[in-house]
Amino acid sequence: MKKLMIIGASGHGKVVADIAVKNGYEQIFFLDDNEDVKECAGFPVVGKCILAADNEDDKIVAIGNEKVREKIQKNLKNLVTLIHPNAVISRRVKIGEGSVVMAGAIINSDVVIGKGCIINTGATVDHDCRIGNFSHISVGAHVAGTCEISDRTWVGAGAVVSNNINICEGCLIGAGAVVVKNIEKAGIYVGVPARYLR
Repeated sequence: MKKLMIIGASGHGKVVADIAVKNGYEQIFFLDDNEDVKECAGFPVVGKCILAADNEDDKIVAIGNEKVREKIQKNLKNLVTLIHPNAVISRRVKIGEGSVVMAGAIINSDVVIGKGCIINTGATVDHDCRIGNFSHISVGAHVAGTCEISDRTWVGAGAVVSNNINICEGCLIGAGAVVVKNIEKAGIYVGVPARYLR
């Protein structure tokens, strides 16, 4: 029987659980530090996140905050990568452990996705891109070809990153923003074209 531990019983965890079911997991349970949460997506919450370290089951961290996700994931073994069966993934894509690819996402040829990443619902990553560890390409965001998005960067819902763009680590690209030039300073970027906010 395929068994999966999901760390983080919230909205993101619910979506991850649905993908896990579609990947053949028959027994799913959650860990979460909020003791008031007893179930998520119809599956039980059995304890706090600290219990994950010594557990031998398959596991994935389903927490949206990239810093928390990284902190928890770095101490775990038996991490899996989950890909929704309705995602379209080139045969020449590498995806790191602990990453999740949601329904309707498209990842084209020669892309490297780091560990602990989220490629969210309907997002696209075109050819020859590099997505750094613990980054998030949000719902409906589009990354054009030959881009490099460094670690712990969040590309907001519906944002667009034009081709041949590099974005440094630790950035947040606001929803609907359009990035047309390299970003070399960590921070929040919004607007069309995207500009530094703070």
